[in-house]
Amino acid sequence: MNENKILIVDGMALLFRAFYAQSYSARRLDDGTPTNAIYGFFQYLFDAVTAFEPTHVICCWDMGSKTFRTDLYPNYKGNRPEAPEDLIPQFSLVKEIVAALHIPNVGLEGYEADDCIGTISTKVSALGQVYILTGDHDMLQLVSDRIHVVIMKKGRSNYAIYDLDFLKLDKGIHPFQVVEMKGLTGDTSDNYPGVKGIGEKTALKLLAEYESIEGILNNLDKVPAGIKAKIESDMDMLHLSRTLARINIEVPIACVLDECLFNIQLETATQVFDKYRLTSLLKMIG
Repeated sequence: MNENKILIVDGMALLFRAFYAQSYSARRLDDGTPTNAIYGFFQYLFDAVTAFEPTHVICCWDMGSKTFRTDLYPNYKGNRPEAPEDLIPQFSLVKEIVAALHIPNVGLEGYEADDCIGTISTKVSALGQVYILTGDHDMLQLVSDRIHVVIMKKGRSNYAIYDLDFLKLDKGIHPFQVVEMKGLTGDTSDNYPGVKGIGEKTALKLLAEYESIEGILNNLDKVPAGIKAKIESDMDMLHLSRTLARINIEVPIACVLDECLFNIQLETATQVFDKYRLTSLLKMIG
């Protein structure tokens, strides 16, 4: 029997990407509800299904902006603008349609989709090869010999597929060092600073030599004086940034693989897509 192939979808990453890619589109329901992002979301999803031929599909979602990370650092993601007005009604509608196609929606208040993805992918990787579909490079910390991170690039069906070898080749690091990097450099898109004055180049050099933040701290006397001073003056933020970057793989959620079997019935899909005026998507699942 062929091994399971489990596709775990970062729902918000796909929906936001779809919204901006389809922003010129005037797709709406009769009551005026916009559906342009939903249309693009399913294009991306079905593209990935065609490319990776999964046996199982799971969709993970953020459940509000308050998480354990905002408790630790109130400015976390504090630079993000409000969601565009036209996108807001599409949040709940896209989940409704996903559920109608018998694809499980997974999310838990207090945690990000990343944490749900990390928890589920770790649990189910014993049962098959996992492919995480996202645009978020933070996910690269989850790469293992059973977990692949598929980063969506510009355009459709254009992916960078990270396994252990490609991560080392492309980024020069191991999966656990993704978190160490963020501890040192911070993350502007998530709005935490890391160590002031340490950029990617310096961080890569330090990790190549000392492997981890612990390794660097144990060898601070060998580090150039300027870098040593920066680290010493920002020690708290170094540790906090690393904590914010680390995906929680122990979220209290259950996932029964049998309930995630990907098997869209054409009849069901026809009813759902007719209802929401998305019938042109049917040709993608024929």
